[in-house]
Amino acid sequence: MKRVRIGLALAGSLVLLTGCGSVVTGTPRAEGSYGGSDSQEFANVLQECEAVTDEQIAGAVGADAVGRGFFGAICRWDGIGAAGPIKITFNWFETGTLDHERAAFEHLGYVVAKIDINGSGGYEVRQPADPQSCGVSASAPAGGVFGWWVTEPQGGADPCEAAAKLGALTLNRSI
Repeated sequence: MKRVRIGLALAGSLVLLTGCGSVVTGTPRAEGSYGGSDSQEFANVLQECEAVTDEQIAGAVGADAVGRGFFGAICRWDGIGAAGPIKITFNWFETGTLDHERAAFEHLGYVVAKIDINGSGGYEVRQPADPQSCGVSASAPAGGVFGWWVTEPQGGADPCEAAAKLGALTLNRSI
């Protein structure tokens, strides 16, 4: 019985060891030696966060100033208005579509309404449980889809109005 258990343990170990192996293709490089790529595909990857200036963002949401937060696939700013803190988010999905955005928001249970932003079709999006939050999405002239989301404090400005202003400013810049 002891030999059977040892045999099963060895067989199990052998299966685990052979099942975890893999082949990695490519040219090995020493750690820290990668100097980047010659490709320009992602050369301006964070410039979409510059589509609207900080001063324009502050003016659109009614803040004295805004502070930059996270910049990546989604860009974030924080501001302080007369009623308190304001949260601002911008996104741009290069291969996104308005139909996909609408479907995603509807799937989440948000209220979606068609709007016009500077002659471009778009959507206004509200969270039913949070009347102080609102977003807009529109097609980006350079391709894809962009969106702004604004969360105002209780008693603050209309977040949909602020998000629509930011959308109009973005389209004026033609990202």
